[in-house]
Amino acid sequence: MEDEVFDQVVSAFHSLVSWVAAGAMVFGGVVPYIPQYRDIRRTQNAEGFSTYVCLVLLVANILRILFRFGRYFETLLLWQSIIMIATMLIMLNLCTDVRVASDLNTKRRSFVDFDWSYFWLWSRFLDYMQCVLAFTLTAAYVTYLFLDSALFVESLGFLAVFTEAMLGTPQLYRNYQNKCTEGMSIKMVLMWTSGDTFKTGYFLLTQAPVQFWTCGLLQVLVDFTILFQVYYYSRYPQKPASHTVSHTTSAKAL
Repeated sequence: MEDEVFDQVVSAFHSLVSWVAAGAMVFGGVVPYIPQYRDIRRTQNAEGFSTYVCLVLLVANILRILFRFGRYFETLLLWQSIIMIATMLIMLNLCTDVRVASDLNTKRRSFVDFDWSYFWLWSRFLDYMQCVLAFTLTAAYVTYLFLDSALFVESLGFLAVFTEAMLGTPQLYRNYQNKCTEGMSIKMVLMWTSGDTFKTGYFLLTQAPVQFWTCGLLQVLVDFTILFQVYYYSRYPQKPASHTVSHTTSAKAL
């Protein structure tokens, strides 16, 4: 009788841990953007957030969803991509509204202008939606044509996760150029690191496609390198700290 009760407790605990892990996997990636969203809403200032972050994550997750048509992976990862896409669109909508409201005298730019010098710098959220839709339809059509090619499918999966893995490198390079990490949120970097470490471990434990965990390891390496920069530049200052703190995104900004 006691053994049955113990087995039931262990089974319930295992189920609870599985649900928590699944929830963390699906929603953990969007958590760092919640304080960023609230800060933009509160200050009505989006200068500290690069909308190119949204571009990179939209491309990466759209490609990941298309990859699933050629190579099955866990449904949780599919939901993670869907929720991330929705989150980035919400961030884009907010940033566009705030930017337009603060730049009333700026000439309005549109996606259909096809002016590459103003790519991803449009004045309406609708223009971003048009671009995302055009990219999705084009990528879906190309995927449909080459779905029988194993090389194309594997390359598509690698491109999807590699794009996301490289999201932290602009911040890494910016820190290197500035020889300091002033203005960068260390708390946010710690959130990236913990999230990416958990995600990579999840990929390994669930035997996700090799592209997922290899690029996950690369992402963790970038995160730890940024943390090392925080330590190194604080311990060995390369230049006097400026009194004006530059605005850097609390998401991995370009």
